[in-house]
Amino acid sequence: MEFLAEYGLFFAKTVTLLVAILVVIVVLVGAGHKQRRAERGHIEVRSLNDEIDAVSHTLKDAVLNPEEYKQDLKDEKKRTKALQKSQKQAAKAGNAPTKRVYVLDFDGDIQASAVDQLREEVTAILAIATPADEVVVRLESPGGMVHSYGLAASQLSRFVSKSIPLTIAVDKVAASGGYMMACIGNHIIAAPFALLGSIGVVAQIPNFHRLLKSKDIDVEVLTAGEHKRTLTMFGENTEKGRQKFIEELEDVHALFKNFIAEHRPKVNIAEVATGEAWYGKRALEHQLVDELKTSDEYIVDKCQDCDVFQVRYVEDRNRVEQILERFTTSLSRIKGGEALRSHEPFRF
Repeated sequence: MEFLAEYGLFFAKTVTLLVAILVVIVVLVGAGHKQRRAERGHIEVRSLNDEIDAVSHTLKDAVLNPEEYKQDLKDEKKRTKALQKSQKQAAKAGNAPTKRVYVLDFDGDIQASAVDQLREEVTAILAIATPADEVVVRLESPGGMVHSYGLAASQLSRFVSKSIPLTIAVDKVAASGGYMMACIGNHIIAAPFALLGSIGVVAQIPNFHRLLKSKDIDVEVLTAGEHKRTLTMFGENTEKGRQKFIEELEDVHALFKNFIAEHRPKVNIAEVATGEAWYGKRALEHQLVDELKTSDEYIVDKCQDCDVFQVRYVEDRNRVEQILERFTTSLSRIKGGEALRSHEPFRF
């Protein structure tokens, strides 16, 4: 028994040492990964014209008889040659080349973490796009942190400042901070039952002061500056602090309303800035959107006479980095939650 006890103790120490070494390795790899992150991503570009043609050919091959399919291929070759000929003639005459449409996807969470990817995609497109082209952003977001979505909206503003037409397509939801991004677009389309609006600000902070007091636990909140902390989670909140917090909340809402009014002047801001959200048809009645149409329908239509490309920024990560990314993401969410509670509890 004594031998087994000593062996168990030795085994526990060995495992602990190995885990410690593994943690150090992961931290070192993570540090190196953060330093190389900007250099290890790449832009992926896919021709949506080619993808739609491939799907069409597959279906025709399965449905048409051999003679019909052969004739369809001949007709398509004739159309392709005619299009190429007209493009060459237009180029010789000094006319504008075929319009290009660049498609981006933004899938928003509370922290608008996809803004890092969006930044790279916008920079890449601006290097080649002209005012004769168009950018389509398929936007999905229920909203989130004020400063994060403010940055995301600013990234989209880079297209508008360069006079590049920007179309925002919403298939499911663009509410609150998501709609803040959407209103940057020159043209907003939405699916009939997409949810839009929710032009309001919300904040909620749990307070455990009475529970701690009942357990004879004191929490000291020390600040320098009258309004450094208005409401806290563990300290005793005062009516003065609560009123200051509400003033800050109203100020953020006023900034939000002014932003919408600036970019969507046709909207009756007093009517829509109530925090309510509307489905597509109702959103159209309130002029929150310009057209009811799915992103698929819009893009397929564009493929008829434009070169359409999907642009996506992808980070290159190996297996260890993927595991580390999940760990750091979870940690950042915890820290983000703490920051949200202690510094900026407001959310769109």
